[in-house]
Order: sequence, then structure tokens, then C-alpha cells
Amino acid sequence: MTSQALPLDAFDLVIFGGTGDLARRKLLPALLQRFADEQMVPQSRIIATARDALSPDDYRKRIRAELLPAIEGDETARKALDGFLQRVDYRPLDATRDAGWAELAAALDGPAERVRVFYLATSPDLFAGICERLRAAGLSGGSSRVVIEKPIGRDLRSAKSINDAVGRAFDERQTFRIDHYLGKETVQNLLALRFGNALFEPLWKAEHIDHVQITVAETIGVGQRAGYYDNAGALRDMVQNHMLQLLCLVAMEPPASLEPDAVRDEKLKVLRALWPIDAKNAAHVSVRGQYRAGAADGRAVPGYVEEAGKPDSRTETFVALKAEVRNWRWSGVPFYLRTGKRLTQRVSEIVVTFRAIPHSIFAGSSGQIAPNKLVLRLQPDEGVKLWLMNKVPGPGGLRLRQVPLDMTFATAFGGHQPEAYERLLMDVVRGNPTLFMRRDEVEAAWTWIDPILAAWAASEEAPKPYTAGSWGPSAAVALIERDGRTWYEDAS
Repeated sequence: MTSQALPLDAFDLVIFGGTGDLARRKLLPALLQRFADEQMVPQSRIIATARDALSPDDYRKRIRAELLPAIEGDETARKALDGFLQRVDYRPLDATRDAGWAELAAALDGPAERVRVFYLATSPDLFAGICERLRAAGLSGGSSRVVIEKPIGRDLRSAKSINDAVGRAFDERQTFRIDHYLGKETVQNLLALRFGNALFEPLWKAEHIDHVQITVAETIGVGQRAGYYDNAGALRDMVQNHMLQLLCLVAMEPPASLEPDAVRDEKLKVLRALWPIDAKNAAHVSVRGQYRAGAADGRAVPGYVEEAGKPDSRTETFVALKAEVRNWRWSGVPFYLRTGKRLTQRVSEIVVTFRAIPHSIFAGSSGQIAPNKLVLRLQPDEGVKLWLMNKVPGPGGLRLRQVPLDMTFATAFGGHQPEAYERLLMDVVRGNPTLFMRRDEVEAAWTWIDPILAAWAASEEAPKPYTAGSWGPSAAVALIERDGRTWYEDAS
């Protein structure tokens, strides 16, 4: 059974970068699903803008051709497609020039209370200019909202510069810094598991939890993102935003309510409690790697420097960190983070490993007693597993084996499972910023990341090589195993 989505009042959504990859692969498919589910009413409008000289009909034809494969087998979405495309318009607009903004303002003319969302699916270096031109055209007031994608800067100084520029046109209440990981069902379900069940929260502290692992692994390489990626690397691209946000949700104190600032205040406290990683300890608690040629997705693939065309690049495509939250709840509990490209499998998950039982009453022949684990899988196959020790059925003495209580969302709830962007886009329209990053969160994350980047830059050591299709460099295994622990791999 799925929850019924309530229709929202009519709104306008303008996508800057409307011909780009994000708009075509994520935003428009998400909006189609919300239209098919009747949450987006027919009076709403989507206006895509880009420099491409396309007519609205040409744009709709292009989008239709790209949406059809994505909704194959989804009869509800197929039936809704034509009606959805009627809501889509296209306007050529160069975001770096002053021409065309008055015409955009005229097209958006309507009641002051009508929500207008401006989604900046563009390079971050365009954020300031777009926001300034929206302000000059009179489009930043009233019920207007702006959505900005990561990366928000490449360090603390540039993040502050972007936030200042956006803030001159839109106040904090109007600004939605999106991290699509926070829209995933499993991430939100973490709040329900912790704060909606008496079982977990009393155990959610150092006395009962041994360690936490957060893994975001990809099998793909840099592909067409090589230009961006070589100036970013895995630490900026994944750890500074996605992975630190996941860590915050695991480690934060119970908020007084689910009011947006109550949740975000608690996440901010976690970021400020992180033990610094800098030149003094980076070599001991951080690993950076770069993939070499190997096999991934069943085929031979080149190494990073060949794929990116950067033979001398020292950009990391893999990061492993041992982080610590220095407060009463988590003192002494390590948080192991790892992320990388061209790894063995595509998986994103949080693994909470509880402490071992203090004494076993079972004979050694019964089998080894493994610590309980709570596994929250974000992708693929979103769901939750709780690993418990159980008796193996049958005669032959008491034998123990660890087995999971498994709740895969698609099986448990059925129907279409909304993608993260579906939920987050509708939250912007509602004006609900709970799952979006506040300015001080972004800047606190960079405050922790910058010393790691500085330590790596000062080191003469190159990223450690690893073969494409592996789990990363051996140093990442050593990072966790010297603490007597191992990286989790699903044994079910």
C-alpha cells in the first residue's frame, strides 16, 4: 500500500539548464511522475530555458523521446505523458546576458501568491548572475523560491561567496540547497526507525554501538563529467555533501519536532562536533585512491587518467575516512566513510554495528556469534535489514546462524516508489525546507573538509592506485582492519 499524494496548488517551475543532463534524466521524469499521480495539477506550468535555439514543439518532441524509455512498463505515466507535455514550455535564454528576462517575467505574470520555483540546473559559476537577473526582473520576491544544486563552492571561501550572491536576491527562507540523497526513502526512514520505535533510540549511543559504516560505491567512471570531476574529486563531490548529511542523520540528537529548523539545528551540532582531520592525522585516518584500468560492469575499462585525458592528474576517485563525533553520545565510536568510482558494485548503505554480547552461554560448536547489524540500503533496492542470531531449524544440536529481518520497500509497500527528486521538488513547492541544507550547514561541512584538502595538497604522496572493479586500494582495508573491524559486505 502506498500513501496518497495530495494535490498541490498550481505553481510555475522554471528550469535553467533545461537541455542539460540533470533536467532530462532527473527533473522532468520526476515531474512527470508527480503529474501522473495527480499531485501536480494541470494548471501548473514548467518552463525550461537554455541557450539552445529550440522551439517549444521541438523541445517537447525531444523530451518525449527521452521520457518514453524511462517509463516503459509504467502504464499510468504513459497515459499521463501527453497531458504532462502540454504543461511544458521552452524559452531560449542565455543566462549570462541581460536580454530575455523581461519576457520571462511577462510569461510568469500571475497572482502574487502563486508559487514560482527557479531551479538552477547549471554550473555553479552561473548561480550569482542568474539570481541577480531574477532580482532585477522582479522575480525574486513574493512566493518565489530558488533551488541550487551541489557543488556549492569548492572550499569554504567560495561557498560563502555563492551563498552571499544567492542571498542578495533570495532570503534564506526562499533558498533550497538540494541534496537528492536526503530525498531517498531509506534516509527519511532512518528518522522513523530512530524516533518512531522504542526499540532503537535507547540503544543509539556509544554504550551499545561499536561503529558505523557509510558506503557510497559506484561502478561507473567519470565519463562525460571528467572536466568537472578533475577539479573536484571524490572528497568534494561526495563526502562534503551526501556522506556528511547521512552521517548527520545517523548521529544527531532527537530534535524537539520535525520542524525544519529543529532538524537542521541538530545536524549542525554534529558537523561542529566532528574531530578535525588535518596535517597532523590525515595520513592515519584518511585514504585517497585513483582507479587504474580493469574490469567493471562485465567489460574492460580504462584507468582514470586515460578516461579523463589527464595523464598527470592526482585527483582522487576514492576516499575512505575514519571520522569521530566528539560528544557524549558518540565518544569513542568511529564512523567509517568510503566512496569511490569503478568499484565492485553500485551500492549506497549505512551499517550500524552494535556491540558484541558480553558473554556467550553457547558452546563453541554452536557457531560464532556475530554482532547485530542494522543495514539501511539507499540504492539499489531501498530497504532495511536487521541482522540477528537465530537457531538453525532441525535436529543435530543447537546451531546458530545470523539471518536478516528484511524489509525491501518495493516488496513491503508495492506500487511505484517515488524517486528522491519527486519528493524534494514537491517539498520546494510546499515551502518545506526540512530535507534541504541550510547555509550554516554547508559552511560547517566545508570547515571540516578544508583541512583534509590542505593536508592532501601539502603531501607529496599521490593517490593510491586500485584496479577498476575492486573495492578500492588496500590501504582502505587497512584503515578499518587495524581497528579490528572489516568493511561490511552483504552475505545474504
